[in-house]
Amino acid sequence: MKNGYTIGDVWSFERHHQALPPPDAPSHVVLGLDGGTTSTVCVCIPLQHLHLHPHSDPPPLLARAVAGCSNHNSVGEAAARETLEQVMAEALSKSGSNRSAVQAVCLGVSGVNHPTDQEMILSWLRPIFPSHVKLYVQNDSVAALASGTMGKLHGCVLIAGTGCISYGITEDGREARAAGAGPVLGDWGSGYGIAAQALTAIIRAQDGRGPQTMLTNSILNTLGLSSSDELIGWTYADRSWARIAALVPEVVSCAEAGDQIANKILVDAVQELALSVKAVVQRLCLCGEDGNGSFPIVMVGGVLEANKRWDIGKEVISCIHKNFPGARPIRPKVEPAVGAALLAWNFLTKESKGNCYS
Repeated sequence: MKNGYTIGDVWSFERHHQALPPPDAPSHVVLGLDGGTTSTVCVCIPLQHLHLHPHSDPPPLLARAVAGCSNHNSVGEAAARETLEQVMAEALSKSGSNRSAVQAVCLGVSGVNHPTDQEMILSWLRPIFPSHVKLYVQNDSVAALASGTMGKLHGCVLIAGTGCISYGITEDGREARAAGAGPVLGDWGSGYGIAAQALTAIIRAQDGRGPQTMLTNSILNTLGLSSSDELIGWTYADRSWARIAALVPEVVSCAEAGDQIANKILVDAVQELALSVKAVVQRLCLCGEDGNGSFPIVMVGGVLEANKRWDIGKEVISCIHKNFPGARPIRPKVEPAVGAALLAWNFLTKESKGNCYS
């Protein structure tokens, strides 16, 4: 370690930048990172623009970098740490900047479920960045919420991608979450949950425990398999959750074609996702005492994207409105990594104001 920096090839670009600094290199930047089970995204945003145009929509990106999974529960601590460092280094390299220019970093990472998770990731970051850099670690749901509210932490967010989680926060800082415990512990409305039930339905149809379903031919054809027996080997050859979740479009297509088994899987997923939102809203009383109060509900994730006639996101919103008519659905204009960068700036600004009055 040297001057607080780790020694590694991912930061070798800094030596070149120091020797030949780009003429338009930004003086100060913030980094925002969204780390999920499928991929990890890091963005670099100029701090000066945020100071001058705090409500610009969206803020300009100096650079964006993408890497693989950074959930330590899925890939282990060593691989997660390597991914986080790699994607941050790539974003800074693309931006023509370096770690000395960074003022704050906010990471929204799936798998951060306890203060010990936060402290573990902070322990990875502290040796990487100079001591002046402010570091913040949150669950990825916090960054997703901020992507819909442009950095303001109030309301509820529903994420449904490979995994799923519902998270909410009140204006006075009270928090609650539901689901998000991973596929083994019941994220049934997630992409993994939907696809895993479809695979189970195929096996049940094959051995006589369940009715025949269009899912069999659809999924076997997609995977290039000739029989349901081969599905067992395919499933256990690679335990990646994202690999299984990628089959959700086949389930939607079969439901649209009239398959009752596929339709029931999606209906159950909608109920599960709406239930997770209901649990959070009720615990925080986001809807007010009469249940009709207005609050934002940010919708994030591939499962909720409206790209099919069987629109899971639309059905979830309809289900939520039955209980909370004041819920205001928001489809974010920026990605969660930008939400994380906005949070980094907000946290940094609050600390600066606090120091002024201390």
